[in-house]
Amino acid sequence: MQSAISISLSSPSPIPRSCPRSLRFCGLRKEAFCPDASPGATSLRLTTLNLRYQHSNLNAVFAALKGNGAASSNGFDYDLVIIGAGVGGHGAALHAVEKGLKTAIIEGDVVGGTCVNRGCVPSKALLAVSGRMRDLQNEQHMKSFGLQVAAAGYDRQKVADHANNLASKIRGNLTNSMKALGVDILTGFGTILGPQKLKFGKGDSGDKIITAKDIIVATGSVPLVPKGIEVDGKTVITSDHALKLEFVPQWIAIVGSGYIGLEFSDVYTALGSEVTFVEALDQIMPGFDPEIGKLAQRVLVNPRKIDSYTGVFASKITPAKDGKPVQIELIDAKTKEPKETLEVDAALIATGRAPFTKGLGLENINVQTQRGFVPVDERMRVIDTNGKLVPHLYCIGDANGKMMLAHAASAQGISVVEQVTGNDHVLNHLSIPAACFTHPEISMVGLTEPQARERAEKEGFEVSIAKTSFKANTKALAENEGEGMAKLIYRPDNGEILGVHIFGLHAADLIHEASNAIAMGTRIQDIKFAVHAHPTLSEVLDELFKSAKVKLSASKTVAEPVPV
Repeated sequence: MQSAISISLSSPSPIPRSCPRSLRFCGLRKEAFCPDASPGATSLRLTTLNLRYQHSNLNAVFAALKGNGAASSNGFDYDLVIIGAGVGGHGAALHAVEKGLKTAIIEGDVVGGTCVNRGCVPSKALLAVSGRMRDLQNEQHMKSFGLQVAAAGYDRQKVADHANNLASKIRGNLTNSMKALGVDILTGFGTILGPQKLKFGKGDSGDKIITAKDIIVATGSVPLVPKGIEVDGKTVITSDHALKLEFVPQWIAIVGSGYIGLEFSDVYTALGSEVTFVEALDQIMPGFDPEIGKLAQRVLVNPRKIDSYTGVFASKITPAKDGKPVQIELIDAKTKEPKETLEVDAALIATGRAPFTKGLGLENINVQTQRGFVPVDERMRVIDTNGKLVPHLYCIGDANGKMMLAHAASAQGISVVEQVTGNDHVLNHLSIPAACFTHPEISMVGLTEPQARERAEKEGFEVSIAKTSFKANTKALAENEGEGMAKLIYRPDNGEILGVHIFGLHAADLIHEASNAIAMGTRIQDIKFAVHAHPTLSEVLDELFKSAKVKLSASKTVAEPVPV
């Protein structure tokens, strides 16, 4: 019996109800979660085709339809080769196939990169546990709902397994999604040999040489460990080790109080640890808007078993051995004079991340890294030592250092694919949101207040501030989660949104209305007419925009975003 295929140009192929149409996770496409969804759509993305079949020969049908773009017509093995299969490389690969490019992706470790395997995915699993532990441990909070809960406990190994299983699932789904689309996954380390030429393999005689019209470097980053710190992976650890949760120390020092350090402090304190922050700058949480940081410290730090040392460096850290605890030698960050020595059960190094760019063969194309980062312009095009663009070579994500976030890498990758397929595209990094998944969460997009005022002074415009509180939000009060605020930084002369910062329940989800407004150049005087469902947390943003005072004579246009 033959299979019948009817093609309709009037309606798109339906996506199963179990696979949300707009699902994303740290920049991952929905295929990462639903690799079996709409085979016709996942193999060719024919959003205008409705494929109907009458027999079980489905595999043969879609094998015929599936294509990793057309065969390269330019004399190259591939139209596009991506070095690195993290979130950035994955996003670029999927978009490249959408655009009809014959695509390959090279991965020397495991698909998913840092985010999926050692970063945002497993850490969110641990933070999900810490959030539930906090609810169960907060007797007063439970009683306010009329609930009585017995003493909460946890199984460390099962908590660790939850994080590991989630990473494994997403990693497998990413691999399957690329295979379903026909992306060639090439195993090994990628090295650039010259213009549009590279090799992959184990670095021996078995390496294979391929050519590509365009190449994207998406090799990501690794934990940054300052000099003088000895990491043993047991008592002195990085985030890579901490995500395995091999033990929960009674007292742990966290070196660095940025996103990584703050999230792990949330996890460890919920599981019973005492935490000490060691911060080189004069205050903890230095990367946040000062006002939001001050409120977050009052809620996330002060009531918990957390203390801190600021304005100091950890000049030397020695792992626990021979019955002695971990020793941390502190020096003054400015004078470099010795301060004191801490003795703790464990130390987590959360001082940031360093680009993973060694062994790429950049010297073969006259490119020199800057502090390890690959130099690029606003279109992610690689720049050589003479300041000239290297034709057909791009770098995205943590490896270029513009914005070390998984979803930023994905956005950069998509932007590059647009360019190589003839559509000029410049990504506005000020429109990319960021979030810290503590309890409550912190999120932000655009400029902080000090940054905005500095820019205003240079360019000669006025800055205004608007604020709203979660305590005035019905949904937040229903959840007994009224602690929090949203802050809007804007230009009253034309309604341009300069920055939005949120601290409170589900702040990481709320920020996207603001980030999309910045990306699209939407003015406050327009977005304040948007309708929000009641009662929802989104009304925090609704009230925020409505409270802004834009001058009646405001210009009808907002300046085009400047790529940064």
